[in-house]
Order: sequence, then structure tokens, then C-alpha cells
Amino acid sequence: MTGITLAGKPAARLGRLAGVRSVRKAPRELDEERLVRLVARGDRAAFEELYRRTAPWMALRLRRRCADEQIVAEVMQETYLAVWRAAGAFAGSSAGGTAAGWLWTIAARRLVDAFRRRAHHAEPPVAAALPDAAPAAEEEALATAVGGDVGDALRRLAPELRQVLQAMVLDGLSVRETAVLLGLPEGTVKTRARRARIAMREALA
Repeated sequence: MTGITLAGKPAARLGRLAGVRSVRKAPRELDEERLVRLVARGDRAAFEELYRRTAPWMALRLRRRCADEQIVAEVMQETYLAVWRAAGAFAGSSAGGTAAGWLWTIAARRLVDAFRRRAHHAEPPVAAALPDAAPAAEEEALATAVGGDVGDALRRLAPELRQVLQAMVLDGLSVRETAVLLGLPEGTVKTRARRARIAMREALA
């Protein structure tokens, strides 16, 4: 088999005669969505590049939610193992998602799972304390994602209300998952979410 032919000559040979080469971009030149697509096909170089790009901010975001380095390391390992195994499930931008958002959703849920496991055997992990002087990157992302008056209203929310919105809106967690992540009763999460909505309505009235 010589592949597709044109006028009796192999297409690949015609390409060489014309000085045309089929060039594949190096992983570092591809965006994250394309890297995930390649990972789904078992491309280890693409996986390594995806890890190189995303692991630093992934670890940072996890540490902002959990002060236990062992848990952070476990969640990182589980997250990228899941990425390698399930990259084919990524819906992509056609479904309104991004590769970074997809990765973080996996990580956030793995963190919730880790908190649940620890709760059965020991004291729940201590959430990382954030410095009061500077807002976390997630707070800025949450505010700038909507921008304008809504973004300003989000910044003025009480920290405990903004924390719930971060988990439910930015991380895409359910009430139950948010409760586990923050170490709160589900009723408290619902109450704070309701208070946050009321505060937002009043701020924008």
C-alpha cells in the first residue's frame, strides 16, 4: 500500500518533489485544548507539556484551599492520572469549556474526595489561611469574570460569603461538595449562598 495517489504517483512523493513537507507543531507551540486532544490519543510529549504549563498554578490554587502538603501532592497526582486516562472526555470550547477549567474541575473534586477520606479517619485537613492584605487569584478571577458593577459588588462581599461563591461558581461544586471543602454544614453553605445573592441584589439595586 502506498497511500493516496495522484495521476499514478504517491501523494507523499509528489509533496517531496514540490518541496512541501508535512510539519507537526511541537507541543510547546500548541494551546492547552489541542494538548488535551493529543493526550487523549496517548501522546506523552503533549501530556508532559500540559503538566509543565498547568501544574504550577494548579498547586497554588490547591494550597489556597488546603494547608496540608501531603493532600495537595496526592490530589495533584490523582488529577493528572485522571487527565491521562480521561482526556477523551474533554468536551472542548465547542461546549463552552476550556482545558484549564476542565483540569481545575477535576482537581477541585479530587480535593473534596481527599477531604472526605480524611474526615473518616482523622481530623479534617486545615484550610489554608489567606493573607488579608491581598485577595486570592480566585477572588480576582471571580470578580473580573463578570466585571463592571457586578465585579465590584463581589469584591465587597464578606469573605465567608465570597468563599462560598468561589467554590460554587468558580469551582463548579455542588452544595454538598462545597460543604465538604469548606468544612461547613450544608445548611450553612445554603444560608451563605442565599445571603450572598441578597447582598449582590442590594449592591446592584
